[in-house]
Amino acid sequence: MRDIKRRIKSVNSTKQITKAMELVSSAKLRKAKEHLEKTRPYFNMIGETINEIVASTKGVKHNYITPRAVEKTGYIIITADRGLCGGYNSNVIKTAISHLEDKERASIIAVGQRGRDYFKKRSFDLDGEFLSPSENPTYSYAHNIGELSRELYKQELVDEVYIIYTEFISTISYKPRVVKLLPLEVNEEAAVKEREERMTYEPSPEAVLDYLIPKYIDSMIYGAIVESAASEQGARRVAMESATDNAEEMIDSLKLQYNRARQASITQEIAEIVGGAEALK
Repeated sequence: MRDIKRRIKSVNSTKQITKAMELVSSAKLRKAKEHLEKTRPYFNMIGETINEIVASTKGVKHNYITPRAVEKTGYIIITADRGLCGGYNSNVIKTAISHLEDKERASIIAVGQRGRDYFKKRSFDLDGEFLSPSENPTYSYAHNIGELSRELYKQELVDEVYIIYTEFISTISYKPRVVKLLPLEVNEEAAVKEREERMTYEPSPEAVLDYLIPKYIDSMIYGAIVESAASEQGARRVAMESATDNAEEMIDSLKLQYNRARQASITQEIAEIVGGAEALK
């Protein structure tokens, strides 16, 4: 009985911690969702606009558009710095592993301690390491990551760049995504004839693309970080809610065991008293 009471006390302490973490994650999730709702339309529009501009620049040769033979592929992989968020980190890492075909031909920029530790432990080629800014993502942080990825691409240390992050779908639904950043893939359907005929570039299409594409890449990275931040908090809230529910079930089970043990002890004492009384007759 003493052991059971000790276990009940221990599980109850754990339950209080997971409940507190659930409430904290709920507050952070609310803030992250508000941030996401404000930024997502802007980044969607930037993506569409860049796609239309690139699609309308037929015949223009540019380093960020022209594909080349792929010797090495760069990956920007966004995970969290901490665990206790269900399958959030493992799902991103599994998606990355399934996408990269050859470990020797992959270069990784790890955003988040969990992803960095995983790939470093397995001797992957890490060209960049960043802590995850999940609680306060900023554009300048995304710019630093984008600048590193563009520099690797310019120096031909990588021949294409992908970003792998977690897309926030709803409070309980998140999906890892792989998006190609470089070279930009031209969507021919996006080229509208009227716009093609009227659109002119000053001083030149190449100069315009030199200015716009780096900002587009930084924006896409920032949008991915914001999506991942909301997904992380949502996953942690769900994980802590499940842990709290499991702790309550365990406490109920232990209380039942305790009551049974207590009842058995009382029954045994009564039997001993009755047996002693019978022996005295």
